[in-house]
Amino acid sequence: MGATGATGAAEADTTTDVLVVGAGPTGLALACDLRRRGVRCRLVERGTALFPGSRGKGLQPRSLEVLDDLGVLDAVRAAGGPYPPVLLWESGPGGAPLREFDMIEPLAPDPAVPYGGPWMLPQWRTQELLHERLGALGGGVDFRTGVDGLDQDADGVTVRLDDGSTVRASYVVGCDGGRSTVRRALGIPMHGETVDPAPIVVADVRIAGLGREHWHVWRDQHEDAPGFALCPLAGTDTFQLIAPNATLEPEETAAEPDGAAQPRGAAGGTEAERVADLLRTLLTTRTSLAADQLKEVVHASTFRAGAALAARFRSGRAFLAGDAAHIHSPAGGQGLNTSVQDAYNLGWKLGLVLRHGAHPALLDTYEAERAPLAADVLGLSTRLHRTRSTRRGAETHQLDIAYCDSPLSRHAPSAPPSEALPEDAPAPGDRAPDAPLRQAGTDAPVRLFELLRGPHATLLAVGDTPAPDGLPAWIRTHRVGTPAGPYAEALHLIRPDGHLALTTRDPADVLRYVDELHG
Repeated sequence: MGATGATGAAEADTTTDVLVVGAGPTGLALACDLRRRGVRCRLVERGTALFPGSRGKGLQPRSLEVLDDLGVLDAVRAAGGPYPPVLLWESGPGGAPLREFDMIEPLAPDPAVPYGGPWMLPQWRTQELLHERLGALGGGVDFRTGVDGLDQDADGVTVRLDDGSTVRASYVVGCDGGRSTVRRALGIPMHGETVDPAPIVVADVRIAGLGREHWHVWRDQHEDAPGFALCPLAGTDTFQLIAPNATLEPEETAAEPDGAAQPRGAAGGTEAERVADLLRTLLTTRTSLAADQLKEVVHASTFRAGAALAARFRSGRAFLAGDAAHIHSPAGGQGLNTSVQDAYNLGWKLGLVLRHGAHPALLDTYEAERAPLAADVLGLSTRLHRTRSTRRGAETHQLDIAYCDSPLSRHAPSAPPSEALPEDAPAPGDRAPDAPLRQAGTDAPVRLFELLRGPHATLLAVGDTPAPDGLPAWIRTHRVGTPAGPYAEALHLIRPDGHLALTTRDPADVLRYVDELHG
């Protein structure tokens, strides 16, 4: 094994509740969520280490809320930083600065939204922090361990690993990227399009003599759009280099399903020197910088922007999440964030089925909720890419994610009438907004998100509304006084992933809802 988990090696090699395939942000987040729920899981990764590049460098406000719940937000905040303003340059040698502007439109301070804008953290660092959190929860990653195939039956999945061994799992989740082995083994097709046929180079580099207080963008010579960019990566001494219409390949190669070529320049030798020379040529022809200002290439790759969606997110006891289920253009910073939230949606449902006796039909809601949302996000990222928009507003923050049409979102007949609801009251399926509250009895101040933090569901009892007795242990009841921000005097059942399931004044509605989950 690679990094070891809490179970013994023999047990880990043969049986587990959930086999998670792929140790990117999706797989790591899912493994963290399962471990804190007491679900046995094994995380395998074909590669020798975590992905070393910065590609998905923006964590949206909703993802920060998820990472808060998973217990890594303090580390994320300490390791990253806000996005700097953009400094637009005239393209080419001798180009002068043109103007400065903010790409990110911050939200106004709002008690419902604790994190008002995206946070920059290189993808490799996000993965490291999730990996460290997984270790603290008693888990780990088995590196150099790939999946060759799988067979399902009514009771579980037998997975064949590339070392010749097998693993028996109750469920399998493919988080193994755009070239997903799990998706191919399940025979699930991917449908999509090429967003931009031109290759794009992304690299992590060390640049001398360039200020780190700006995201430097050189305008394309033929249109008012970025032709070259150097973004200082928060918490590091490196820049992320982005060069559209460029490639590291000696000759054009066909794009893979996720539009990514194999990383180049990550090791020493003549190949690394060739890549560095190519990047220096791009630097001197597209910017006013000199070749010798590029001091080191830490990681580099070529990709082509595509948009694709798996035909299904589930087949029997196997699920797809992250890039294995949907592939995005990087425009708008949606891919990593949508992927982590796939994991957050699926984790609590697997936990409830495996640990608390919920009916397995609960797992059907994963695809029902996530597939339409992924399709919408694909449309957003594709539009941002094709319009070459240089502004990012609230539509990219993912705070408006809602499951209003989900079978888990109940509009109870005993809900308060509309005239009794606060103007900004969430509806069933909406993200439950944060709010300053007062605990009943003590009048002690508390934020809603403090009550939600953890693997449990929450019943928020506002005012004198009676709460039901006999709820299962995975639901915690908290009584708070009025007013309670956007929450009317009623019972508000909030799912473990922070979405409102039910609002009612009748305790029996809550008991019926829970009984239906347990079948």
